[in-house]
Amino acid sequence: MKRIVVVLLTLLLSGLFSSTLFAADTFDLVIPLPLTGKTAKFGEMMKRSYEMAAEEINAKGGVKKKKIALSFEDSGAKPETARAIVEKLIDTKKQPIIVGEYTSACAKAVAAVAEERKTPYLVVASADDDITQKKYKYVFRQNPVNAHYSDSLIDFIAKVVKPKTMVILYESSAFGTSGAEAMAKDAEKAGIKVLLKEKYEAGSVDFKPLLSKVKATQADVIYMVSYVMDASLLMKQIKELRIDAKLFAGGAAGFAIPEFIDNAKEAAEYVITATLWTPQLKYPGAKEYADKYKAKYKDFPSYHGASAYSAIYVVKDALERAKSWTPDGIRDALKATNTMTAFGPVRFEDKEGYQNQNFTDTFVLQVIKGEHETIWPEKYANKKYIFPIPTWRERR
Repeated sequence: MKRIVVVLLTLLLSGLFSSTLFAADTFDLVIPLPLTGKTAKFGEMMKRSYEMAAEEINAKGGVKKKKIALSFEDSGAKPETARAIVEKLIDTKKQPIIVGEYTSACAKAVAAVAEERKTPYLVVASADDDITQKKYKYVFRQNPVNAHYSDSLIDFIAKVVKPKTMVILYESSAFGTSGAEAMAKDAEKAGIKVLLKEKYEAGSVDFKPLLSKVKATQADVIYMVSYVMDASLLMKQIKELRIDAKLFAGGAAGFAIPEFIDNAKEAAEYVITATLWTPQLKYPGAKEYADKYKAKYKDFPSYHGASAYSAIYVVKDALERAKSWTPDGIRDALKATNTMTAFGPVRFEDKEGYQNQNFTDTFVLQVIKGEHETIWPEKYANKKYIFPIPTWRERR
């Protein structure tokens, strides 16, 4: 008899909790991000962009008359911390969808938890190919994978620069390693010989021993996969050592944000980089988002911000179509996504060995007169590229 009473009370309290949860006038979404540490710049940009989207959606009535209530937890770019945050969100807070993180290492940790708990996870900015190659059913990625980051960049290099040789430098992270491997394969397909492919520890203060090896190769192209502080220091020390090449190129990340230009100064001029988005694109809402961000924060966002901003609209779209706001209901709605955002089209596909992966065009930026300009593919360009570039001695 006591056991029956306990069961009935448990069901009653569970029902009350459930009805209270869904009767609330908000949809609570806690997002893990690196808000401290070396990648905090990206975390802060993404946080601001998530908030901008939620404010816009709420101003228009929210989602099914519920306001999106965002809050954030700092992972510090540590996978074990990210994992602990998400375990708490799923197990304790019963959050039916996970969004966020920045580094690939953190996203991989989160993805494993989400799949284990059968809770949908929307990856927003993490590029390691492996994340959507594990046959996970609950992990979705909005941004392109590393293997495709440089599609347009290698096209530009092959058609315009036409080099014979290349050097690849990369930080020893999941993102850096997969980006370097992808470029090595692309270079081989394009008939470009890779003379040196070498990793380094992130946060180094002296790249000159490594760059001396690079200088000795006399490579036509120097390609780097780095976050912003390393990207800036690499180019400053390349300038100091007067290492000339036909082209200096970055694999997105640190090279694609305004801080690269701010930190590298004149050494950033003429550098090209892969990117997943630019404010000059004609995607609906892209310019408006960039202008609004700049007006509010006195800076242009990079693709990381644009993807975060658009992710909240992707969540809104899925919630509006979901048969229920349960993990499985939201997962099924995400799988059927076919929408256009300020970041571009979003449709999750299973192809090329990836599952629930969005495939979109990528682009090439070049620093021209201290500004990132879109130069490739030509149909998206807002400025003509500058090539050949002057040697360091020829620059004033």
